[in-house]
Amino acid sequence: MKFDRALPALEWLRGYSRGSLINDGLAAIIVTIMLIPQSLAYALLAGLPAEMGLYASILPLIAYALFGSSRTLSVGPVAVASLMTASAVGAVASQGVVDYASAATLLALLGGLMLIAMGLLKFGFVSHFLSQPVVSGFITGSAIIIALGQLGPLLGIALKGATLPSLGHDLFMQIREGHSLTIAVGSGSVAFLLLAR
Repeated sequence: MKFDRALPALEWLRGYSRGSLINDGLAAIIVTIMLIPQSLAYALLAGLPAEMGLYASILPLIAYALFGSSRTLSVGPVAVASLMTASAVGAVASQGVVDYASAATLLALLGGLMLIAMGLLKFGFVSHFLSQPVVSGFITGSAIIIALGQLGPLLGIALKGATLPSLGHDLFMQIREGHSLTIAVGSGSVAFLLLAR
């Protein structure tokens, strides 16, 4: 019984049916279709090579399938963690060098070990001390930074600013250098996303 609590997969595997396998296979295909571009984008957001996003998205899925308790939860990378990784690692290494990727890997390992330790020590209650306005403000600020940070690739220009004012200044100074085909494809994609909501 104690082993079942440590590995919840053993409990649900006993009553697993062929019908569930078909449904879960379809769900896996849908999650994979969504996860591939998402992990590529979040790796770039963290300042890492795109393929590292794929590597980082495979292991959590396998680990959660074995150790997680929910059969309907979709596990994957998150934009806020990518932003925080870029901010933390950018303080010790420059983007594009091997040390940057090594520092990001070490940060992910340390973060994972801390989360495992907090889970084993039942420290989940700590999240109740974060007020809703603080969390909401943090998420809103992150969304603004992510959106403005993606304007450069959307317009085909290289924005080098790391803060909101410097991003705005770079955008204002380089807006005429935008690549017309990139702008057309980007605008069409944004319009499609807004219409498909």
